[in-house]
Amino acid sequence: YLLCASGDFVKMYSVATEETLRVMGGHAGLVTGIQLNPHNHMQLYSSSLDGTIKLWDFMDGIPIKTFTVGSKLLALYALASCEDSVFVVIPKSGERDTFQLVSVKLTKAAGQDLEAKELSVVLDGVDASPKHIAFGREGEYVASVKEVNLQVYFFKQKQLNRFSVSAVKTKSGNNQFTCIACHPTEDCIATGHADGKIRVWRNFNHKKEYTYSTLHWHHDTVMDLAFSVEGTSLLSGGVESVLVLWHNESDCQKDFLPRLGSPIEYISMASDGTLCCTLHTDNRITIINSNLRFAKSIQGLIKSADVKTGLVVDPRTKALVLNGEPGHLQFYSLQSDQQLFSLDIVQRQYIHQAGLNQSDLVKVAFSAQGKWLATVEEREEVTDPELQLKLWFYDEETQSFKLNTRINMPHEDHITDMCFRDMDELEDDSLILVTTGRDCVFKVWVMVEDTDPEAQQSVSWSCDFVGSYHNYQATNCCFSEDGSLLAVSFEETVTVWDSVTWDLKCTFCHPPGKIRNICFGRLTCSKYLIGATDDGFLCCWNLLSCALEWSAHLNVLVLQPDPLSEHIAAVSWLSKESSLFVFKPNEPRPIYIQRNLCREKIQLAVFVPRDEPETIGSEKYLWLRRSQLFFLTDTQELMTLSTKSLQERLTPSSKQLAVEESLPVTPFSLLLGKHRCQQSREDTDLGKLFVRSKREQDSPAVRELLHTPAHVLPSASFLCPIFINSLLISKENQCAEEVADEVEMESEKTEDDSDEERDVTEMEQEDTSPLELLGETTCKLSKSQEKELRKIRKMDYSWISAF
Repeated sequence: YLLCASGDFVKMYSVATEETLRVMGGHAGLVTGIQLNPHNHMQLYSSSLDGTIKLWDFMDGIPIKTFTVGSKLLALYALASCEDSVFVVIPKSGERDTFQLVSVKLTKAAGQDLEAKELSVVLDGVDASPKHIAFGREGEYVASVKEVNLQVYFFKQKQLNRFSVSAVKTKSGNNQFTCIACHPTEDCIATGHADGKIRVWRNFNHKKEYTYSTLHWHHDTVMDLAFSVEGTSLLSGGVESVLVLWHNESDCQKDFLPRLGSPIEYISMASDGTLCCTLHTDNRITIINSNLRFAKSIQGLIKSADVKTGLVVDPRTKALVLNGEPGHLQFYSLQSDQQLFSLDIVQRQYIHQAGLNQSDLVKVAFSAQGKWLATVEEREEVTDPELQLKLWFYDEETQSFKLNTRINMPHEDHITDMCFRDMDELEDDSLILVTTGRDCVFKVWVMVEDTDPEAQQSVSWSCDFVGSYHNYQATNCCFSEDGSLLAVSFEETVTVWDSVTWDLKCTFCHPPGKIRNICFGRLTCSKYLIGATDDGFLCCWNLLSCALEWSAHLNVLVLQPDPLSEHIAAVSWLSKESSLFVFKPNEPRPIYIQRNLCREKIQLAVFVPRDEPETIGSEKYLWLRRSQLFFLTDTQELMTLSTKSLQERLTPSSKQLAVEESLPVTPFSLLLGKHRCQQSREDTDLGKLFVRSKREQDSPAVRELLHTPAHVLPSASFLCPIFINSLLISKENQCAEEVADEVEMESEKTEDDSDEERDVTEMEQEDTSPLELLGETTCKLSKSQEKELRKIRKMDYSWISAF
């Protein structure tokens, strides 16, 4: 297994399958460190900015204990030599940007939530980065680097030695420390530097007789270092995207694993030495064999410098599609939190050098069934931009997109928006693509038969219509749900066009302000058109009356309709906070408001259809039943609204049953499941049958059988009848007459309604009958109902025997 800190969570991956096996949540802040428990390798420590240390059983994903330290925890270290304590980096109280390494004593008191206030300072003036502190051979010493200073503290001798390198930046390089690693079996320290050099230190227990040797291959900063388990080799990584393996600390003996894709941030070795893994700046983990062979890759959501494509959903895979690596589209699975695949759109080598104008992907759109993909790439030039519109066809055989048509300079200026007509794709005649541009026109692209005899495909795309409005720049476009109307915004005016004849039907331009977003209503609200302006107005127009239905003063940055319902989500930005408003176009009053959704500015949003409608208990979240809403902030954080609690989201559905019952998670316990007796209320001619309501509970026989240790269980012959009886269907599910025969009748007397209500209340307070101890319940009748039954019993039905 591979464990990693990811945001507020700790994730566990399978090394063999790359699958996410566990997501352990409970921290209220960023997880800053994880360490296996040196005394129990089935347990894990995690630290967080929320000031807590959690001890996990990571195989079951269960938190065992939570230790509250109080201060922000910036790094975590656990040593085998320290049985009841761990080391953390915390801010020094009263001083800004000053940190110290402290030892935290973890109490062994009973209970799950414990205080850990017993701290002892080990080192002052350390750096906050976990890569700047390392513990030496068997925890004999700890070494810390900051700027150009190295300090080593020996625990037994209580001796602190300080060393420094030249702080002057010369032509030979920058000596500033960037990372540190300690040899597992010898008194040896390796340090990385900003100029790409690696220094290997020895004899540092002497303040003046210390020595160091220099290894140099990296041309830029050494990002991380790690010794092998035996200590015979040293691994280093940096911005070159190359993993370097140094043998015997020799500058001449080294091996390389190049082309890892992006700069290496962290290196970690497996405890048995067979694998190592590297963490990269593009949010990817690479698993590498000990012989320096690439083994596996776990790719998360790539943080692009600027998501120009917006958030788009692939109709085929339900994956989130957006900018990935430069010139690529990433298809990101929201369920598994991994990248499905990356599609190279630009198909040119990207040069990592500042100041170069290189082609970048700026727009993307899918057809309704995901059969066609349209992309726009552009290169910013001083005189005029270089544009390309590409149409891609999904090939079922290769299960990937193939380039069908490339159109150079589809517009004379930047393309501002693009959309397909959302109709049935069984007939290609109905498929239309519309692009809008700053060249003051919108263009309609249709499929035509390819007459080129050398062409490999039978169809290609060409321009069918060009529209404009008073020489204004075209900014947004969208089709109505049935595809009959096209709305195109031209600066402050919204125009509506017939998608068959391309006649201009009507225009809207109230209130003033450039149109920022437009969308049509859906289903029962398909007669409405919604628009948001940069002057802070949200408008709703009625397409039947061609009039403004309503408007609201709201600074809407994002306007996103749900494809499966009438709901529309609007995200506003006011007073440095983002707020969410959900509404139906036919009702000006929002059905859901979430103010202060987050402090970051939300730039993009998208509704992702669920595989199955979700059962939602709260009425205010009913609009999320069919789809889930995702946001992307300006800090490239992907967020979503959830209707479930944190514990429900993190517990797999297959285990929720066992967790609810507090049963051990074994195949046997899951197979038995719950034994519930569900009762139904039936309306009869005699009136409502009041049945004693009993809280649904599990069979004690089953529960005791699973919970009692095997060596103290009674014999199987004793347990078997009780167990079998607990599984039988109770008689209460039979007809009411059979139940009534088993009820002992009381003397007949007149009862009024109030007496009947009192009797029902008394029955609900009665003790559980002996039968109920085996999972059965008996049906109780009110006295008035018993009286009615006695009257029926006294009637003579002997005349029926003649028949």
